[in-house]
Amino acid sequence: MPTTPAPLRVEDLAGLELFVTTLRLSSISAAAREHHISQPSATERLRSLERRIGVTLLQRGPGGSLPTPAGEAFAEWARDVLAAVERLADGVAAVRGPGHRHPLRIMASLTVAEYVMPAWLHSNRLAGCPPVELTVGNSQLVARAVANGDVQLGFVETPRQLVGLRSTVVGGDSLCLVVAPSHPWARRRSPISAATIAATPLLLREEGSGTRDAFEAAMTAAGHPPASPMAVMGSTTTLKAACAAGDGASVLSELAVAADLAAGTLVAVPIAGLCLDREFRALWRASAPDQEAQRFVRLAARGDT
Repeated sequence: MPTTPAPLRVEDLAGLELFVTTLRLSSISAAAREHHISQPSATERLRSLERRIGVTLLQRGPGGSLPTPAGEAFAEWARDVLAAVERLADGVAAVRGPGHRHPLRIMASLTVAEYVMPAWLHSNRLAGCPPVELTVGNSQLVARAVANGDVQLGFVETPRQLVGLRSTVVGGDSLCLVVAPSHPWARRRSPISAATIAATPLLLREEGSGTRDAFEAAMTAAGHPPASPMAVMGSTTTLKAACAAGDGASVLSELAVAADLAAGTLVAVPIAGLCLDREFRALWRASAPDQEAQRFVRLAARGDT
């Protein structure tokens, strides 16, 4: 380490955030993944921070990356600095006043937008946060809009890896196989096998949909890639109506079909040996984190649904 440290600069905030994340996860590689940068880049950023302040912050070992005694003290100061930056952003927004607060541009996939987002928007209003300008599309379109800077924040259900974007889990749901009460599967007394599902053309959402991505990923992981769809439809409402009419089976969010199951217009069919749990994730650009967006992410992660 150099003996003549240089003063920290504004651009060192990224290094402070990465350092704090590394301590939280006890791993540089895990922190790199969360910040959507390569491990070598993360390592160099941390070493640059150590060179700048002239102190060794981390010790690497079999148990992961742990703070040195100096690193533990530095971590407390770093957290204070990051919190102060957030308070500064909050203060600036407050000084501008409601008339100067631009809407937070959010895009969400269909399931999140229809069944989860309303509660988040209500909590956002109660907290006095800026209004939200919400658009809706499938998970692929959401990721593209975030990457292009068309929106500040996105919410998706897809299990796909989204290169160049930062993300965090803010909840989740499960998918279920549904049919009409008149369908032969509705009268089954035992779960249906994944192999049978794989051999049966289903009614599915379009490619790029988080629901379809999650279903196909689960089936492939179980060793049973699904057959080509019987039909492809662009909305959950249309799929539910087609299933209820007896046109076939579909795999949809439990949130989306809860009322239909309770009313008896659809019947859930258990599948043996297949996990259809999935995560909801918030997305934002790694190069342009936004304080208002991060505040909304924290609100969503609290589970205010």
